[in-house]
Amino acid sequence: MGKTIAICNQKGGTGKTTTVVNLSATLAEQNQKVLVIDTDPQGNATSGLGINKSEVENTIYEVLLNKISAEEAIIKTVVSSLDIIPCNISLTGAEIELVGALSRETRLKKALHNLTNIYDYIIIDSPPSLGLLTLNSLVACDSILVPIQCEFYALEGVSQLMNTFNLIREGLNQNLTIEGVLLTMADFRTNLTNEVINEIRSYFKEKVYKTIIPRNVRLSEAPSHGQPITVYDSTSIGAQKYRELACEILNGPCASHKQLQDKGLGGIAA
Repeated sequence: MGKTIAICNQKGGTGKTTTVVNLSATLAEQNQKVLVIDTDPQGNATSGLGINKSEVENTIYEVLLNKISAEEAIIKTVVSSLDIIPCNISLTGAEIELVGALSRETRLKKALHNLTNIYDYIIIDSPPSLGLLTLNSLVACDSILVPIQCEFYALEGVSQLMNTFNLIREGLNQNLTIEGVLLTMADFRTNLTNEVINEIRSYFKEKVYKTIIPRNVRLSEAPSHGQPITVYDSTSIGAQKYRELACEILNGPCASHKQLQDKGLGGIAA
């Protein structure tokens, strides 16, 4: 059985989609079979993995409305062993259309049921809100990963997310856990970054990953090229840090970048 992780934070600008795209790519590098589910109507994970949003016909929208199966919506990406169920602007209407639907909170969970035997990891990009799409993500996943930026309002909204997390665990997903908390956009030239890091670690204790994602120009540039950082600039500090995060999640020895190159793992799909 594969593991399903939802990347969640209702506060925008935390590096959520950047983490979805690049964590998925680095897990795929480590010879894991990975599926990304894009449930954010902005569709940035879709475009960030080289998929033209305007051209896709089968998306997570059709899956949630039971028009097609999840298997029918899967598309290969630019990275070997990494697939995606994309989304486009049509997903904006899904929350309204699902309001009166039967079992509206469990649509995604049911859709992904057969895929956990195919993929080692299913990574869900949830929207920056606590609406029905995020609710579906929380019900469908085994755990959540919370990216928090190293800025002044870092903990803003996190308590609300944790309240929602507890309500979901009590009522709809008793096995839901916190996979981890990821510190992002760190600028170690400022005292504020270190203060925020200490505050987050004090709040979440051992749930905070050792890996910290720094501000990195190459990470910012990669989405405009429709590539994860491992393809756009495989030797950058951003790629290195997301590889370290993948190793923390795998909780075991990982191949180095040179070893990956020598073995021909990861990288651009044939």
